[in-house]
Order: sequence, then C-alpha cells, then structure tokens
Amino acid sequence: MAATVPLSACLGPGCAAALVLGVLACSAASVLLPMWLGVLLVVVALLGWLLRWRGRVVAAAVFGLGWATCHGHAALQQQWPPGAAAQVVQVRGRVVDLPTHARDHTRFTLQVVHADGLPALRGRRLQVRWSALKGAEARSGGLAAEQRHAVRAGAQWQLALRIRAPHSRINPGGFDGERHALLQGLVGSASVQQQRHPRLLRPAHGLLAWRESCSDAIATQVGRPSARFVQALALGDTRGLTDTDWEHLRALGLTHLIAISGFHVGLVAGFGALLCGMSWRLWAPLAVHVPRPQAAALAAALAAGGYTLLAGAELPTVRTALMIAVVALARVARRPVSVPQCLALAALLMVLPAPLSILSAGFWLSFGGVLWLLWCLPQQRPCGLWQHARTALAGQGVASVALLPLAVALFGGTARWGPLLNLPIIPWWSLLVVPVALAGTALHAVHDGAGRWPWRAAAWLFELSWQALQPLAAQPQAMWWLAEAPRWALPAAVAGVFWWLLPRGSGGLLAGGVLCLPLLWPAAPAPRHGEVELLVHDVGQGAAVLVRTASHALWYDAGPPGGAEAAERVLMPAVRALGQAPPRLLLLSHDHLDHAGGLPALRRQVPGLQVLAPPGQVPPGAQAFCRQGLRWQWDGVDFQVLHPGRTTVADGNEASCVLRIAGAHGAVLLPGDIGRSAEQRLLQERPDRLRADVVLVPHHGSGGSSSPAWVAAVQPRLALVSAGHQNRFGHPKRDVVQRWRAAGAEVLVTADTGAIRVWLGAQGLQVREQRVHAARWWDAAGRARSAAILSSIEQAADGPEG
Repeated sequence: MAATVPLSACLGPGCAAALVLGVLACSAASVLLPMWLGVLLVVVALLGWLLRWRGRVVAAAVFGLGWATCHGHAALQQQWPPGAAAQVVQVRGRVVDLPTHARDHTRFTLQVVHADGLPALRGRRLQVRWSALKGAEARSGGLAAEQRHAVRAGAQWQLALRIRAPHSRINPGGFDGERHALLQGLVGSASVQQQRHPRLLRPAHGLLAWRESCSDAIATQVGRPSARFVQALALGDTRGLTDTDWEHLRALGLTHLIAISGFHVGLVAGFGALLCGMSWRLWAPLAVHVPRPQAAALAAALAAGGYTLLAGAELPTVRTALMIAVVALARVARRPVSVPQCLALAALLMVLPAPLSILSAGFWLSFGGVLWLLWCLPQQRPCGLWQHARTALAGQGVASVALLPLAVALFGGTARWGPLLNLPIIPWWSLLVVPVALAGTALHAVHDGAGRWPWRAAAWLFELSWQALQPLAAQPQAMWWLAEAPRWALPAAVAGVFWWLLPRGSGGLLAGGVLCLPLLWPAAPAPRHGEVELLVHDVGQGAAVLVRTASHALWYDAGPPGGAEAAERVLMPAVRALGQAPPRLLLLSHDHLDHAGGLPALRRQVPGLQVLAPPGQVPPGAQAFCRQGLRWQWDGVDFQVLHPGRTTVADGNEASCVLRIAGAHGAVLLPGDIGRSAEQRLLQERPDRLRADVVLVPHHGSGGSSSPAWVAAVQPRLALVSAGHQNRFGHPKRDVVQRWRAAGAEVLVTADTGAIRVWLGAQGLQVREQRVHAARWWDAAGRARSAAILSSIEQAADGPEG
C-alpha cells in the first residue's frame, strides 16, 4: 500500500530533473493545454509525487507539465489582449529597472501603481518607450526633453501611455521579443504621450536608485572608456556596452564573464563568511549565542542574497544564491547536504515559483554547466599546484564540449577560440578585476567617493587584457556560425556528448560524433539552377528582402534604422540560420529611412558591401546606379531593373528601383514604394514585363499605390505586404488588400505572419509563414488569428527540402 514519504525524498535530484523536463515539455509546445486540464494534472500529479511508489518521478514530470500550463495561462491572461487596439491610459507607476537613454528615446520598465479606468493594470509591468520630440515640437519642447532624460530607477511618474499587446518581429534565427516579455512579466508595451504633460511624482529612491547612482559614480570617478566594463562587472549594468563590445565578447567567447555571474556571487559570499569568522574570533562571546560555523554560513547566504539583489537578480546569480542558501540552512540545521542535492533544491526553488524561467538561455547554461562538471570531474579536492591546474584544464574542456550543443542551439554558433581564451581570462577577470571592482563598490557604500581608486585599478587591469584581445576579436573567422537545425537535433547532440564523455572503452567516439552531426553539420539546402528563393523579413514598418539563387544572393532594401535591431537581430541572424554567407550586394529601392535606415549597421556587419541605388538617392559609399536597363543573370535566373528610367525626373518614392526576377519556374516583382504615377509609366513603357507570380505590394499597401490597372497587369498568385504591427499609417489599406484578392492573389502581411519565405522551384510556388513554422503558445499574433491556408499554393511545413 502506498504511503507518504519524507519531504527530502520528494525533493531529490530525480524528482527535480523530472519536474524540469515536464516544464520543458510545456515550453516547447506550440499550443497550451486547456486550463482545466492543467489544474487536473497538478492535483493528480501532486498526490502521486507525495506517495511512496515507483512512479513518483513520473508524477513529478506530469506535475511540471500541469504547473507550467497553469502559469502560462495566467501570464497570457494578464497581458494586454493581442487583438485589441492600442489605448491611451493615464497611469502612475514606479521605474523598476535601469533606464536606457539614447539620443532619440528613453526605454524603461514601469510597474503600474494606478491606472485610470483599468484597475487590472495595477501591479503589472509595462515596457515603456519615451521618444524624443521631432520638428516644431522639438524646438518648443525643451522641458519634455529634460523630463525624458530625468527618468531614473526607483522614481515614480504620472504618464499618459499608449498601451498595446506585446508583439515581436519574428524572423529565422531572430530575437523573440514576446518570449522576452513573458520572462520579464511584461503585460504590454507602451509609448509616452507627451501632450498629456508627464509629471514626476517622487524622486528616485531605494536600492534601485542607489544602484544607478553607484553606476554613475563609476563612470564619473574612473573617467576612462573602460568604466563601462567596471559598471558591468561590479553592478551588472551593461547599458554602456556598445554593439561592437558585444560582438567582440561573442567572438572571444567571454560574454558569460562580463556581466555578474555565479562565481562573482560566490566571491561575495566567501568574503561575507570570512568577515563573520574574523569577527567571531576577535570577540569570543559571540560564539556563546551562535557557533562560528553556523554564523559564517548565514553571513555567506545574506551577503550572496544582498549582492544578487544589488546586481539585478539575473538567473545565474539567483541560482548561486539559492545554492548558498541551501548549504547555509543545512549547516545551521547540522545536516549534511551533497552538491547534487543542493543543485536539485536550487532548481526546485527556482522552477516552482516561476516555471516560465525555464525559457531563459541562462537557466540551461547555468544548471547544465554545473551538472556536466559534477558528472565528469572527480569529487575529491585537488592537492598541489599541478592538480589544481589539471582540474582547471579538465573543467574548461568539459564545459567547452558539453555546452557546445546548447550554445549552438541557443545562439546559432560559438566562438572558435573561446575554450583557449577562457583559461587565462577567467582567473584574470574573476580573481583580479572583479574583486577590486567589488571592493570599490563596498567602499562607496560606506562613504561616497571612497571607491575611486579601486574602480580605477579595476579599469586599468581590465584594459591590459582587453587591448591584447582586440586583434583576435577582429578576426572574420572568430565566430563559427551554423545553419538552423531541426528541433530534434539538440537532444540527439546532447546524447552524443554524453556518450563522448563516458569512461574510456565505452565506444562513444564514433557514435557520439554521428549523433552530433545533425546539429553541428545541419542541412542547408539552397535553390537549384533556375530556382529563386525569397525571404521577406519582418522588420516592422519598412522593407528588407533576401533573394537567393543557386550560388548567389542579394538584399533588396535594408529595413528601418535601429542599429542592432536592424542588422544584428534580423538580417544577419536570418542569413546565418539559412546557412547562407552574407550577400555582398544590396540594392536600395530608394533612400528613405524605412528602406535604407539599416544600411549603416549592415555595412558594419558586412565589410565591402556593394550598394546600388537610384540616381539622385545614392547614399554615401554607394558604388553604382540602379536604373532601367541594368540587367544580369545568376544561375539561370534573370535580374532586370524596370524603373527608374534615364529620363525619370521624380524623386523619393516615385523614383524607387523596381526589380524583376525571372527564373525557370516563375517571376518575382519588387517595386519598392512607387505610387500611381510610376505605376502608370511602367504600364505604358513595359507592360509585358510586369506579369509576376509573386509581388511585394508597393509602398506597404498604401492607398496611393496598387492602382486597378497595375494590379490587373501584375496578376500575381501571391501578394506580400511588409508593414508594421498597428502602424500609424494604417498599412495595408483595406481596399488595397481587397483589390489584390479580387485579382486572384493570396495576401500575406508580415505583421501577422512574421517573415515570409517563398520558393519558386521545380515543385511550384511554395510559401512558409514564420509564425506558423515556428509556432509557440506565447505568440500574440498567432493567438489573434488563425493561420492562413493558401488556396492554390502549397503552404510548406518544411520547405522544398522536406
């Protein structure tokens, strides 16, 4: 007969692992289970988890599935309804993160205290963007600019916010903003309406305000560019790091060291225990009330917890603080606890209250790294310098090999020199730079200005290593990028690595390598001779299209501005996910920000990029003109520029470069932002060249383009619209969409579908919507609409390769 078991048996490593796997099953699903089923699973599985029987581990996994389902439904219900229109609401709230100030905007997280007419928003978090005024408003809005720059962590504001549901641009290999919103507990995004007179209710106060003031003190008192790295290492404040800094850190494999890590928390905990032990030795009567070992353990836990809060409570620091707390409690209770049991309890304490934290990459890298090291390295303490060095080398080797599949799956690649560079840099930064920086922070907490010299010393020590690393970071081959692999490739690779790391003689060398091949050498099919592949990126209100043939590629437009948003989060990850080398040719339809704004960032990412643009709209550094008569062939595919002509006098939208791409299996028409005037000219001059199977709808579906005669002449099977979600122009216009549909075309809008991938090949016309292909249950647009089923067009689940 089943009986209840001690609590310690239910919280062991096996149950913890099963719970995590159950939550993982929920997070990997494309659709959430019904709420009632989640509640039923929680109730039934909890009983099974607490009983003494062989299926207790299975019950923990089922509990994890049901528990994550309930939390998922609760999180989605708290969010702004995905199908609802944006609404202006007067709110009062507190800034609960370190605000990011840029030249044209300020971004911060606001926790709502009161919302007029919407009590459900109370206590919720919003991602707020406060944009700079433009034009005449900017000239008369000096006070508003001062207010925007006065936003500080811990301050309370009264703001009129235009709130809308979380909505992310979805692209192959790109950043998932909706998953980020779910992890951060954000119920929506908002923009400040400055006409409603924002008002500061209470100046910055509390721990967050002290953290920001301390960060400002580092910048002021160090007075060197490397102060931004001291801010990151001492306080976890990475706002000062540039896109180039992050690129170099990625290329060197040192990203995990630059922000607060678990090792830093361990240093602070050790220092707290050391101070406590010294105090107990100096004043013996203290030991009468609390023995010194127990006091030192409690001091370590308190120091770790306090520093974790000060550093922003990132996942690796929380995991370490929880492990230290578990050890401290065990020491106080005089009960031994093993490292695996400690890790299991830390995982349970993290997953039970917040199961959705499993969506974070840091969760897997943090716990995964510790698990691999526990399993592979000997548990006895090393003796002597040689044994310490050997253990360090073995640990770095295990971490590099074991975490390689995770790094590739989560980030699309890994640093080639990372394992070698970590050997000298980890002790240099973690044992020299970080302690000195933390000493400065501690001194500053005691007396304002006392941390100046430790911070300067930390900056100097960091610069010594950073300058030596720059030549390696600048190497083009520093990063090893891999094409996107199928989902099953990751568990197969993890199993292969497990086989590799088994004791000698287990025969895992060849078998483990075979299991890793699908992830580390994924299939990256390209179009065949005469075929064309099109990827319309989801870039918001703008346009960027990747065109591929058998051995060539080009970009048509570069999307709107935004630095890393344009290139690092959209265009470059997409070509890497496809296994495509970055194109060396960019054809700009015209020099407007929504089409050419991403050019500077793209040039930084792709040195030697060749740019073609219409006459009179050539951006600095463009090599040639894009105008009528320009024609070339790649791999049996004909590229021809239809507009502008040599006599065209229009500029702006009407002078857009119109590109026709004709392969053996159909044609594509990319007309930029031309309006009815340019459409009429093309109808008169080149009516025979307008027919296409696929068309990018001109000017994002504006009412000033897509005239009836033009639509009739193009007569496509598929019309694609690149437009932003709930954009202020109302693109695409309803009558324009109806006009294309009346002509027999299926109309897809990137705001709804995410990136759109189209093939014109031997299998006919195929299309893939990224939101359907990579469906996740937190996808707002996917919940707001059902996937489009194309009538005469095959909607490929895996593309022509499958």
